[in-house]
Amino acid sequence: MIHAVQEAFNMENKFAVFVTYLAHLLNGNILTDRLSIGGKTRKAGPDPPPPAHAGGFNVHGTFEGDAGLTRADAFFGDNHSFNQTLFNKFVEFSDRYGDGFYNLTVAGELRDQLLQESIATNPEFSFKNVRYFTAYSETVFPINFFVDGRKTEKKLDMDSAQAFFRDMKFPPDFYRSATPIADQGLSEMFKMHPFLPGGNLNGKINNFAVDPTSATFETPCVLYEDILNTVKTLYPNPTGLLRRNLIHCLHEFYPGVAAVLGRECVQQFPYGKQ
Repeated sequence: MIHAVQEAFNMENKFAVFVTYLAHLLNGNILTDRLSIGGKTRKAGPDPPPPAHAGGFNVHGTFEGDAGLTRADAFFGDNHSFNQTLFNKFVEFSDRYGDGFYNLTVAGELRDQLLQESIATNPEFSFKNVRYFTAYSETVFPINFFVDGRKTEKKLDMDSAQAFFRDMKFPPDFYRSATPIADQGLSEMFKMHPFLPGGNLNGKINNFAVDPTSATFETPCVLYEDILNTVKTLYPNPTGLLRRNLIHCLHEFYPGVAAVLGRECVQQFPYGKQ
């Protein structure tokens, strides 16, 4: 999968490592070394022991999560299908702020709007730790990876956006980025409408509260610790092959942590080093 995203999008290696192993550790099948890029499937092999689930990218709260660009919040029942209403908003904001293109200005305005809408409509809205980081990353992702690499301006046309988001395929004659790329533009976009992690409390809409325990862009190593705590919850007492695979995956994951989070977090070994 790391090789695939590098070949298809010219994704920077450490960023590809971070994204892939994050998904694999939280949502993949560590026993069989398989990861579904959609929902849970038998093709991933026999399930690891519970509470691990091997649910794939579609598991709520990591890559799929609340306030998504073109998929609805899980609270509303379908968090994986293309949502035309949300895409219409994507187009509307691109017209309003980007002269018909999706750029960093559009990304900042749309990200803020989607957050406010989820707070106002989703009583279970949650936006912290892993989802906090992936939501901002996904907002600049179309600018970095969906814009044809031959173009000099980082702005996405709506036909290409529709091909990627709705049809889930490359537009005709698409060229990947000419240089390796990651989440460029994220900090600039975030500064347009800074937002602290948290969620709606007590199952009520418009009841947002900041969660002071969540990782933020100022405390990225808290995210690393949160990921490790989640892994330990999923795999409390692994043995044999499962334990060896977890040690290997955590070892491979760590180089991406410093590169993506921009901080040398203290490496931890919850299952030992070998």
